[in-house]
Amino acid sequence: MRKENFIRELEAKFSRGQIGRRQFMTNALAAGVTVAAASSFASSVEAATPNMGGTLKAGFGFGSTSDTLDPGQFAGDFLLCMSFGFNGYLTEVGVDGNVVPGVAESWESTPDAKKWTFKVRKGVEFHNGKPVTATDCVASLNFHRGDNSTSAASSLLTEVTNIKVDDESTFTVTLANGNADFPFILTDYHITVAQAKGDSIDWQSGVGCGAYKLDNYEPGVSAELSRFENSWKKTYLDGAQMLTILDATPRSAALLSNNVDIIDRVDKKTAGQLGSAPGINLVRTDGTQHFSFPMWCDVDPYSNLDVRLGLKYAINRQELIDKVLFGYGAVGNDIPLSRSQKFYNADIPQRPYDPDKAKFHFKKAGVLGNTFELSAADAAFAGAIDTAVLMQNSAKPAGISIDVKRVPNDGYWSEVWNQVPWCASAWGGRPTADLMFTTAYKGGVAWNESHWANNRFDELLLNARSELDESKRAQMYGEMQQILWDDGGALIPMFASYLAATTDSVGMPEQRASNWDLDGGRWIERWWRT
Repeated sequence: MRKENFIRELEAKFSRGQIGRRQFMTNALAAGVTVAAASSFASSVEAATPNMGGTLKAGFGFGSTSDTLDPGQFAGDFLLCMSFGFNGYLTEVGVDGNVVPGVAESWESTPDAKKWTFKVRKGVEFHNGKPVTATDCVASLNFHRGDNSTSAASSLLTEVTNIKVDDESTFTVTLANGNADFPFILTDYHITVAQAKGDSIDWQSGVGCGAYKLDNYEPGVSAELSRFENSWKKTYLDGAQMLTILDATPRSAALLSNNVDIIDRVDKKTAGQLGSAPGINLVRTDGTQHFSFPMWCDVDPYSNLDVRLGLKYAINRQELIDKVLFGYGAVGNDIPLSRSQKFYNADIPQRPYDPDKAKFHFKKAGVLGNTFELSAADAAFAGAIDTAVLMQNSAKPAGISIDVKRVPNDGYWSEVWNQVPWCASAWGGRPTADLMFTTAYKGGVAWNESHWANNRFDELLLNARSELDESKRAQMYGEMQQILWDDGGALIPMFASYLAATTDSVGMPEQRASNWDLDGGRWIERWWRT
């Protein structure tokens, strides 16, 4: 016991920086700790101690030549991470999942949550030296509003009736109805803080107010960022480079050859082999990420509820977890909320794989023997094509055929997703039920990928948003999930763990955000080079 206490005290002193590595190793070995164990502990402690300086290079399975700096059009983890690096946001999602101050250092609302007043943090600058003012913040919000807005975030701000500048450092947002989650809305990665320019904002220049400057950007290829010395945030890296490497195999090869330090979207099929390689670390994060196969509910044959139900029962979800995710995930239930999220309705039964029930619905719809075309590419998510093929096989006993159409990775999100009646899709999820439902399930919104609309659902969405009694909100969100399960057009077979990988040259905090991959997408400002 005395020896164990000595070792624990030694480890504590080293962790606090009271002794150096050499003294720790000498004393640990003298106490009988093996070289391997002592070295492993020392390395893990050193990796968790932030270092200043250096750069990190990351390879992403996202990125397209059609990408743009227009924040309203951002899609995919490449643009999300790049934007979190060089753009500022009024509010942010913290590592604990709660909303925290960003460019807005504080906010308050009226008791009915209809009017919100935000105070702009002093000392925040754009990269050209111009101070960020309330006028810039108001212009940035208005960019996503109005009938002519093409922003994917426009649906999040439809309840905003007025935004006014109170003075240089404060502004007020008025809503048609109360919204207890309104500060969370402003964390959306599309809603950046940009410079006011005439009646709009200047997004074309790439001048942001984030912790890093965007030095170079070539859509679908790469981005380079460098530290903004006047940033109000404490960061560690001098800079970062991001590369688009769409295929999983060359992405892993780039990591193994030290051509990059970080990769996202690790191929789960080879994750074990990659993680066992010397100097390579897997980074698993369980969160809200889910894979979806939306069916357009406003066109035949998917406008027929029995077709949608038939396809949902014709999918062997556990097989997908075993053969595509290799255990790095959980079975989905056609609801876009994870089991760990607030307001998840645990009373809804898990939809099983039931070819007989699927056949019943197909027969009722008059489509037995028909063929359905499913478009997929691994740009949607790693293993999307394999998933489509497994779905094809599991549907055969139900009496229908699925024709898997393999489409190119490049341009998938602009030319296939939301452009064809049935395709593979992926969602990082959203931190609140309201944000998820408003972004993708409210009738008529831009990212409603299933073209589904339900009046009762939309009514509940509005009421739940303004309800401050949490038990009543839970009831409403529970009913909304039941409506989606019964009637929705989204086939959501699985929730997938985020799985990234790094070399030993990457340090990161022990607690990381789970709302997006790579520490909530904020690896550039939260990680360091060891």
